[in-house]
Amino acid sequence: MTEQPTDETASQVTGNSTNQQLVDGLVKLLTIEKRAADIHFGEPQKGGIGRVFGGQVLAQALQAAQASVPDTKTAHSLHAYFLRGGREGIPIEYRIQRDFDGRSFANRRVVAAQENEDGTCSPILNLTASFQVPEQGLEHDDAIMPDVAPPDDLRSDMALRREMADRMGDKIGDAQRALMLRPRPIEMRTIDRLHWMNSEPKEPRARTWFRTAAPLPDNPALHRAIMTYASDYTLLGTSALPHGLSWMRGELVGASLDHTIWFHREARADEWLLYATDAPWSGGGRGFNRGRIFNRSGDLVASVAQEGMMRKRRSKTTGE
Repeated sequence: MTEQPTDETASQVTGNSTNQQLVDGLVKLLTIEKRAADIHFGEPQKGGIGRVFGGQVLAQALQAAQASVPDTKTAHSLHAYFLRGGREGIPIEYRIQRDFDGRSFANRRVVAAQENEDGTCSPILNLTASFQVPEQGLEHDDAIMPDVAPPDDLRSDMALRREMADRMGDKIGDAQRALMLRPRPIEMRTIDRLHWMNSEPKEPRARTWFRTAAPLPDNPALHRAIMTYASDYTLLGTSALPHGLSWMRGELVGASLDHTIWFHREARADEWLLYATDAPWSGGGRGFNRGRIFNRSGDLVASVAQEGMMRKRRSKTTGE
């Protein structure tokens, strides 16, 4: 059974969209269209502005890879490099290479590309995914889920965003405010203070509960894709915490460089999952971040790693 939202978000209406409409929109966004053999297209986000969210490209690329593999094999890992920032409003093409098909494992390469203004096409992401026929094997799990407050005891991040936007007043422009308060299909509840909540240096650790804001279909491949989508939230920001700086306040310039996920267990993305992240190193204009995703029973569901570009924004007046 899918855990049904019972809190303030269950009947929340944001703008002209209910939570179910937001989640249905996310499912549609991650439902790619086959155009030819091993060529799929992902539609752009409705109303998207600026650069495409990296989690969207990751999830659509995984969906393309999953579409080329029999249902008897499931994704157990993906490794991706972000090459260029994708542009909103333009469909993304996903071309698949079937590198290996064995009895137990299979491997796929996916190149995501977008059309340029001059009609040429440029790759924006390379992804490799590995698949396996599920089997019984030697098992151990020494990952300990952090002892944190349950999601029912926490306020939603969106409520915190609204309060922050009110406090900042005229310090943020209309476009930044709209982006900050844009309705999201992923509900998040943070235990710690994320980079946008905090201006004081703190240890590079963050822990956030997340789930879709409404129920999802019973489709394990879709749940993996949505976990992939959500895994790009909060991750790079963890490496900013020791420096007391934030992208939201315009203090940093950054972009994801690569992203890796290992799927350990099946899990539902419409039930609460804990995302525990840490950043053991930053330097050279980059930050390295790790993440562990647990279900409410304390089982390790997935492991994540990402390195991203992270630079202090130069002042226009001082050049610093």
